[in-house]
Amino acid sequence: MHATDASNASRTMLYDIHRQDWDEDLLRVLNIPRAVLPEVVDCSALLGTTPEELFGAPLPIAGMAGDQQAATVGQACLRPGMIKSTYGTGCFALLNTGTTPVASQNRLLTTIAYRIGGETTYALEGSIFVAGAAVQWLRDGLKLIARADETEKLAAGIHDTGGVYLVPAFVGLGAPIWDPHARGTITGLTRSTGIAEIVRATLEAVGYQTRDLMLAMHADLPGDHGPEQHGRTALRVDGGMVVNNWVCQFLADILDVPVERPVVTETTALGAAYLAGLAVGLYPSLDSLADVWRCERRFEPRMSAADRNRLYAGWQDAVRRSRGGAA
Repeated sequence: MHATDASNASRTMLYDIHRQDWDEDLLRVLNIPRAVLPEVVDCSALLGTTPEELFGAPLPIAGMAGDQQAATVGQACLRPGMIKSTYGTGCFALLNTGTTPVASQNRLLTTIAYRIGGETTYALEGSIFVAGAAVQWLRDGLKLIARADETEKLAAGIHDTGGVYLVPAFVGLGAPIWDPHARGTITGLTRSTGIAEIVRATLEAVGYQTRDLMLAMHADLPGDHGPEQHGRTALRVDGGMVVNNWVCQFLADILDVPVERPVVTETTALGAAYLAGLAVGLYPSLDSLADVWRCERRFEPRMSAADRNRLYAGWQDAVRRSRGGAA
């Protein structure tokens, strides 16, 4: 069977996410024969079985989704307004917008979150190019740390960065700025700046960039269409960086929303398994997945509004500097 699911098809830039079909105009312009393209199926559907000789019995292949879309399902972000953010090498935040595709006015991506039973759920996505990669740079490039897990103790061991900001624009800046010419900067250095301050500024940059995305999402979905419809909607986080408690607490503080870390942080694999389980009847409905999801720890905001605004204003100034003064 030559097939792909709707969420992966949407990333080819050949798929009309509104009509749910390959775009004939694009295929014609790019001279791509429709016959070479796969059938587009639901994310949760019986696609086939493995050969019996592989595992001793034929196993159903019943779940398929793109990386971040699968993570959205794995985080049980199944209602409009729910948000998840994955922190790996980069950072990817998806906000469920329900059955309505929202055309972003703030440089976010409109995408398919998942399609089940023929019904499509859409999302807004913001992509940050550098998150965990900056910690790898501290370790492998600058040799400031020997292991990534050292960053938590270093960041927690000081009161603040002393005004130091690190903008990890190593390959430009992603959403919502989209500036390929921006370059990484460290600003606010003084004679008292040490390894701890630079490490903490690196971790703080993840929170600031996430706030950039959250503000863009809120601007695109005001009123009863946005996160506010569920009150202070928690941000559900996953990925390698979120084992760091300091990072999760800073996210809660700078965003002024609770941050929830699940028991299973490998949510992409979990989401694919959920989709397969749904297709073969292990779960009675999509809504039942919300009952399976478990929170390992919830981080509540504890930073004052004045400190939050002051720190974020400093970040915005640092970003301007990384762009050579471009607005």
